[in-house]
Amino acid sequence: MSKNGGIIGISDHGGWAVLVTVARDGTLLDRRRVELVGEGLPKLPHHSEGQGLPLDEAVELVERVRVSAEKHAVLALDAVMMVVPRILGVALRKCPLLPPTIAERITDYRAQNNADWVMYRKALASAAEARGWPVHWYDAKSVLGAARQALRVENLAEGGWAALEQGSQARNGCGDSRGARGCGVSRGTWE
Repeated sequence: MSKNGGIIGISDHGGWAVLVTVARDGTLLDRRRVELVGEGLPKLPHHSEGQGLPLDEAVELVERVRVSAEKHAVLALDAVMMVVPRILGVALRKCPLLPPTIAERITDYRAQNNADWVMYRKALASAAEARGWPVHWYDAKSVLGAARQALRVENLAEGGWAALEQGSQARNGCGDSRGARGCGVSRGTWE
């Protein structure tokens, strides 16, 4: 456990996420896979299950999944806090812009392909912000360059990153062969 706290990098997926918590020096503090949707609810209501329903029923289904995601996001961050009591911030992939209403997201093809992931990211961000934690929104295309710059290394295998990758593959059996890079770890400037 780090006395100086940790930063949670989050990689969201369809109804679940991987949370990787690292100290400022890159030391792996915690890694876990968490469910973001309650049992019996669909994981992709905008993109999949909602498409076969009348629009009013699809909107109601998305709302039920959103409420479940918000509840599960709180539980997931509570679980991390049990292991790393001082969290310095959370890093999440930036969200694309979407139409303002659920109905528009369901009926717009581009939006329905992004809306479920945005819903999960926003649930996690809201849970973090409710705790007073800063949320850093990173660009997935530039996060590795930002990590190299923050660590002041050319090769991410230096500066503790190799240990983070090895530890992330070994812990909790997440099975992402990309290691920490696949889990969206971003180093910020949190104090």
